[in-house]
Amino acid sequence: MSATYKTSESKREEFRKYLEKEGVLDSLTKILVCLYEEPEKPINALDFLKQHLHGGSPESNDVETLRLELQELRTKHEAVMSENEALKAKLQEYETPAEEKEAES
Repeated sequence: MSATYKTSESKREEFRKYLEKEGVLDSLTKILVCLYEEPEKPINALDFLKQHLHGGSPESNDVETLRLELQELRTKHEAVMSENEALKAKLQEYETPAEEKEAES
């Protein structure tokens, strides 16, 4: 039973070293310190941790960039739809006289 205990301890130590080497322990410690220092504790501590693990709030530069791109695409979409309606109306003008001429024949 002693050998199993030593193996388990060495695996734990190896894993701890891995986490330390990869910066996981440092990151978790910093996030937990931030949570500890929060004057008003969040309602959901797990959401707080997730938010900080992802490197920032949902209002990051990526989100703002995507919002601007979405607004630009919406504007372009509206312009294309307006142009489409105008072209349909113009096409309708040309199709109507041709149909009238055929009806007269």
